[in-house]
Amino acid sequence: MAKFIDRKEEFAFLNSEYEKNESSFVVLYGRRRIGKTSLIKEFGKDKDMIYLLATEETEAQNKENFQKLIAKNLESSLLESIKVEEWEVLFRAIVEAKSEHKKVIIIDEFQYLGKINPAFPSIFQKIWDEILKDKNVMVILCGSLIHMMESQVLNYSSPLYGRRTGQIKLKQIPFSYYKEFFSKKITKRELVEKYAITGGVPKYIESFKGDDDIFKAIRKNILNKQSYLYEEPNFLLQSEVSEVGNYFSVIKSIAFGNRKLGNIASNLSTSPTNLSKYLQTLVNLDILEREVPVTEENPEKSKRGQYKIKDNFIAFWFQFIYPNRVFLEIDRDNLVMQKIKNDFVDHHVSYIYEDICKQEMWNLNADGKLNMMFDKLGRWWNAKEEIDLVGIDSMGEDIIFGECKYYKNKLMDVDVFYQLKEKAKLVEWKKDERKESYILFSITGYTKELKRLAQEREDLMLG
Repeated sequence: MAKFIDRKEEFAFLNSEYEKNESSFVVLYGRRRIGKTSLIKEFGKDKDMIYLLATEETEAQNKENFQKLIAKNLESSLLESIKVEEWEVLFRAIVEAKSEHKKVIIIDEFQYLGKINPAFPSIFQKIWDEILKDKNVMVILCGSLIHMMESQVLNYSSPLYGRRTGQIKLKQIPFSYYKEFFSKKITKRELVEKYAITGGVPKYIESFKGDDDIFKAIRKNILNKQSYLYEEPNFLLQSEVSEVGNYFSVIKSIAFGNRKLGNIASNLSTSPTNLSKYLQTLVNLDILEREVPVTEENPEKSKRGQYKIKDNFIAFWFQFIYPNRVFLEIDRDNLVMQKIKNDFVDHHVSYIYEDICKQEMWNLNADGKLNMMFDKLGRWWNAKEEIDLVGIDSMGEDIIFGECKYYKNKLMDVDVFYQLKEKAKLVEWKKDERKESYILFSITGYTKELKRLAQEREDLMLG
């Protein structure tokens, strides 16, 4: 698969569903531009596939489009020429036609059919139960409007609840695969800085592939008012929620450093209870995440929770684009570009680097390359101090402390290790019986003294 990157688990799951000696019904959903359509087309390209891209046209027009696709697949001039009133007739035509292989029926952007006709999920439930369920078919319903896919297909109240044999909520591609998008040699710093904007969204990555200079790429792909990324957060949220302005206010407040619920509410001059709906919706959309110190025993009930913007592009846009739109609209993009250059590393990339180090920690853990195994990993903080990464074995006594530094032009030295050891003393988790380890990450590398120290100490590793 040329340049089809990652998605190994998703492909394996789809193939396992296809190879069943029975029907299968998979729901695939996730945010816009995450690569859902590319995944299902790649999966179905060597199979007997009927692929419908549903649109916001009338139900009759969608049905007619589907009829043409089926007629072509079955090579039936009769089906192409007749007028079909009911969806059921089309699906019966599929299963009654002789085929050596399992039919793969894909309805992409399924949520539009339910939007056009709220009864369509019930119609499709009947089609599945009475026509498709016991036949040699695989159905994939795909959608990019998360809340609509959940309400129409996944939720308990949906007529289709309980029918699916599996579901995939497609996530962004991890940083460990990021370099595979680039054909020429590229430094880790360049990768990190591009990832800090695009995250693991394939469409965004493709837009940033051609430019070596990150700031030229930002000017061309984001500051340019004709670029799709200039308005991207508007489109993302408008398709998912009403009251877009309120959601924008919440995200902007978090982007400017208000991470605790009380601080966000104070910044927006409202009460914390008024924010619950907005925050939970943004978490469900994978735009925000709620963090608590990793050592908290009851994370859901913890009063130490903080919110962060999970999506790299959204974080960048709300920090640098949204508050400066007035300058961009009057073509003062040089002023905005200078602000970005001044603050890009310290106020944005350095925080994304911590997330990258967290991903690398999970990979090291999975590969058995640490001197312990953890099952929980995250940040730790109290009123005065913060530790970038803490991994704990919740069933044992092992704990590992990590620090991440995105220096511009210096190497990490031994002082970072000794400062980390001091901060570790503030963490109360199993303090008297635990076994401690340490790991350090630096984008620029490490001094000879720190490398020597890591060789001498069994409890210290350089990432």
